[in-house]
Amino acid sequence: MNNLFVICEMDNGRVADISLELITKGRKLANELGCQVEALAIGHNLAGIEEELFAYGADTVWVADDPRLEHYTSLPYTSIAKGLFEEEKPQIALLGATSFGRDLGPRVSSALHSGLTADCTALEIGEHTDKKKGKTYKNLLLQIRPAFGGNIIATIINPENKPQMATVREGVMKKEKCKEPRKGTVKKVDVNKYLRPADFVVKVVERHMEETKVNLKGAPVIVSGGYGVGSRENFEMLFELAELIGAEVGASRAAVDAGFADHERQIGQTGVTVRPKLYIACGISGQVQHLAGMQESAMVISINNDPNAPINKIADYAIIGNIEEVIPKMIKYYKENSK
Repeated sequence: MNNLFVICEMDNGRVADISLELITKGRKLANELGCQVEALAIGHNLAGIEEELFAYGADTVWVADDPRLEHYTSLPYTSIAKGLFEEEKPQIALLGATSFGRDLGPRVSSALHSGLTADCTALEIGEHTDKKKGKTYKNLLLQIRPAFGGNIIATIINPENKPQMATVREGVMKKEKCKEPRKGTVKKVDVNKYLRPADFVVKVVERHMEETKVNLKGAPVIVSGGYGVGSRENFEMLFELAELIGAEVGASRAAVDAGFADHERQIGQTGVTVRPKLYIACGISGQVQHLAGMQESAMVISINNDPNAPINKIADYAIIGNIEEVIPKMIKYYKENSK
């Protein structure tokens, strides 16, 4: 009762990284609130799944294991989450802002009349005073996300209805195991208690998942290009540099919209969130929408012909010059020094 729940997303029999990120963040939030972290795992062949969730901070793992739940479909997953939440009455419920969470989250919040904040980039615990009512709400979930095209950062609260629900972008929370080994409680969910025959009117006959060939989230070094790169042909220089230094190639939304790079390489508010050890920003102005996706990088090198580009303010090193001149020199000198 009154605990923090994370609805976990399963990825080929494993807990998806976004769910482990949320368990890690949920542990910190729960410590502030003095409550427990509970994880809900729905699927099939989930034996042993609790060990990974305990390691990241879960106190209780609810396991809904049934052959009919092997693949995600909206109705049965919604019925289980809704039914369990009506009984357990969590104060907070979190999901990843993935295709899974963006479908399931709104369905569950609508069924519970709770409201939901989508695509959060930060979560905090705080208080809010309603001056009209003369009432102060304590221990609220402050749901923080970019708004109005990324031009402002909004803090959204839901003081009246529970659970306070939010979906969180992949990569913005740090995935981290607890320092001390943990053990928790496993609770089996009686799925037949919540499921109805109508939940299975849609059946998965055949399922195909094409995995992305671009691994931006896991790349330790990223060479990223913006509109200032100038053309798709000029992006080839970035690919050459990236191959040389063992990096992945990313792009800003402006570069993707201009056709310089494919959408799967897009980094920023409407793309992927990354936190590499080294981020080389080439011809990227550094609008807030892009910064939201890479500002947690350990080191940032900016290459830009505009000394006043916003990205230079957050860069550890700023190289003022044209991409066409700087990148070939970087390639040349790296080759010479690596012989």
